[in-house]
Amino acid sequence: MIVCKFGGSSVASKEQFEKVKRIVEANANRKFIVVSACGKENCDDYKVTDLLYLLHAHINYGVSYETIFSLVKEKYQRICGSLALKIDLEKEFASIKEMLDTHAPVDYIVSRGEYLTARCMAEYLGAKFLDAKDVIAFKYNGDFDFEKIKQNLDRLVDMNRKYVIPGFYGALPNGQIKVMSRGGSDITGSILANITDAEVYENWTDVSGILVADPRIIDNPQQIPVITYSELRGMSYMGANVLHDDAIFPVREKNIPIHILNTNEPDNPGTFIQDDCQEYDKANGTSTVTGITGRRDYASFTVVKSHSSTEVGFLRRLLFIFEEYHISVESVPITVDTFTVIVQKGAIEQCKYEILAKIKKELEPDELMLEEDLAMVAIVGRGMKQVPGASGQLLSEFGNHKINIKVINQSADELSVVVGVSNHDFHNAIRCIYERFIQEEREHA
Repeated sequence: MIVCKFGGSSVASKEQFEKVKRIVEANANRKFIVVSACGKENCDDYKVTDLLYLLHAHINYGVSYETIFSLVKEKYQRICGSLALKIDLEKEFASIKEMLDTHAPVDYIVSRGEYLTARCMAEYLGAKFLDAKDVIAFKYNGDFDFEKIKQNLDRLVDMNRKYVIPGFYGALPNGQIKVMSRGGSDITGSILANITDAEVYENWTDVSGILVADPRIIDNPQQIPVITYSELRGMSYMGANVLHDDAIFPVREKNIPIHILNTNEPDNPGTFIQDDCQEYDKANGTSTVTGITGRRDYASFTVVKSHSSTEVGFLRRLLFIFEEYHISVESVPITVDTFTVIVQKGAIEQCKYEILAKIKKELEPDELMLEEDLAMVAIVGRGMKQVPGASGQLLSEFGNHKINIKVINQSADELSVVVGVSNHDFHNAIRCIYERFIQEEREHA
């Protein structure tokens, strides 16, 4: 049994609905179809979810929402009309408007995009519609209630039928709708795959799998055929956003592979994400580097104090200062008596001088430096631990291209190396690693 999730670009128009139908009908095992709200049909169009958040803001500020409401309504009327669907949109939108006029919660409002898309898709596919509020259960603390979700599915589902379920939202124990963070439809599909013990979780989007590097930096970067969950986590944390981070955990728990596929190129093999890649590596060899990603605009606070490495609790006291200001710490490289705390630059914009003053007062450092021109480049690869001196080769490549390294951080499992460079060296750093460890290795394979 296969769980499929189709993103917003895959359900943005009549033509995209038709592609989804061909994909679903091509494999009888595709039983659960999760859909996002309609995305952009073209560059001048709007994402339905963006419109719904804007609509809520208008209501909040007492401004007329009729124009935005009409845009959403017209989007679904256009799709339904072109596909000759019989869903009573007038009734659906009348019900939504009634809720809007009684100051509906934001979660209800923004969930209507997925709800309406799923209603339309269910009719078009001849499948049964399941409202996510009747399936995806939250606890009051915001955690998913997996036991309740399983009970809901056992009660509502006949495995001989196909079902379409809206992504992105579920319900609290009192029945109130609760949404996930943006991109949450990925999580809905992942949870359903977990509960139903799916053979595979297919995530259909508008890219053909996961790329080795950002195509805005590397022209036509190679596609990654197979990647581990840990490698993907390393890449996505540092900026490669193909899949919602939280969608990994439910399927990883049961070792269910995720298959990233392109709705517009269904014959492309895409990328498999799975825990065990040994079989693939034995047949095809293991690349030293699986992927290269990163982000610009980090800041580093470097604290130097004699004998601090032997001072019990020194690091805890330093990190507590950032916690007081609700700053998430990205990394903490340490050498003897020198501690560097790396954070996102935007997070400290309003409080950096207060943090510096607090560090001086609380820790009395010999030196204290703030660096705000920092980009972090993550080189990820399960093959690195099999290559003696892989880290040295990576660092040498930066030196060969006259890129100054400011920070180095490597995990003990040798799965990733994170290097800090100047913002202006960011693109060049990614290019030089790609050319040396991706292009050259593939050319000589």
